[in-house]
Amino acid sequence: MELINDFKWKKGMKVRELVSNYRNLGYQSIELGKASDVIVKMKKDNAKIFLTFTSNMVTSGLRGFFAQIIKLGMANVIVTTVGGIEEDIMKASGEKFSIGGFEADDVELHEKGINRIGNILVKNESYMHFEDMIKDILGKLYKKQKRWTVSDMLKEIGLMLNDESSILYQAAKNNVPIFCPAITDGAFGFHLYLFQQKHEDFVVDVVKDFGNILFVTSYDEKKGVIALGGSISKHHAILSTLLNGGANYAVYMTTAHKSSGSMSGATTQEAKSWGKVKDDSDIATVIGDVTITFPLAMINALEQLDEEGLLKPKESKEIKKKTLEEYKKDAKS
Repeated sequence: MELINDFKWKKGMKVRELVSNYRNLGYQSIELGKASDVIVKMKKDNAKIFLTFTSNMVTSGLRGFFAQIIKLGMANVIVTTVGGIEEDIMKASGEKFSIGGFEADDVELHEKGINRIGNILVKNESYMHFEDMIKDILGKLYKKQKRWTVSDMLKEIGLMLNDESSILYQAAKNNVPIFCPAITDGAFGFHLYLFQQKHEDFVVDVVKDFGNILFVTSYDEKKGVIALGGSISKHHAILSTLLNGGANYAVYMTTAHKSSGSMSGATTQEAKSWGKVKDDSDIATVIGDVTITFPLAMINALEQLDEEGLLKPKESKEIKKKTLEEYKKDAKS
């Protein structure tokens, strides 16, 4: 039987030592330590890792961390919501979001043309600039071909961006598919609709992409899920694992509670009743703000994996050049 240990600060304490102490601290600290261990295990077992997150996390500074994780080979499949796609494109074009307060005067913010997401502020101008960009992007996509699945469209957009901190850019460069089942649930969807009114033969095939995510993995592959938040992004990932024998590893991080009966609050343990997670899988559910819990758990895992040489090596200049040349060639044809 493991015992609770008193936690004590030590000068120069690093993340790995902090999280190691969490394992015997209590409550959600124990779950966070367990979650980090599960992330290490899924990588060591060469599992296909599904990383899911909701758009509010891209609004925050986690956006750059997600891009870095993709670059390091810690995510093989991404599932997210459309707000995250929009805001990744906004930030890739230089848009900046600012820090506000949860108790801000929202009427005053509205009069100033500022939108509040928790304690993060986004100006209307950022969305206006996005609209200008997306019109140009859709025009380029239409010239290349008339019918797209969502994941192929997002890869093509990623190749148009030039930002190392962009999720779309890193996913496109590293051949990691991004699935966004509710692509119409935002400004992006509105502009898809408007564009289609002028170009009736332009089609974004969501149903075909549903098939792509269902079969992005196989029954024989080991599978791991890191679900940050809930909603449609989490459910599409675990539905894919359900149809392919269940996940061998699963980490859920959320602020939602299991008592709501919602997808967002459903725990890794509950997932076993559906077969989304295997009966003998390694699992952890951490309740808390992902901007706090995820960096701690993932950085601890990255440090351990880096020491053992298990992170993706840096891309050589030759490979990078070839990929860019291939894209230019495709764009001309």
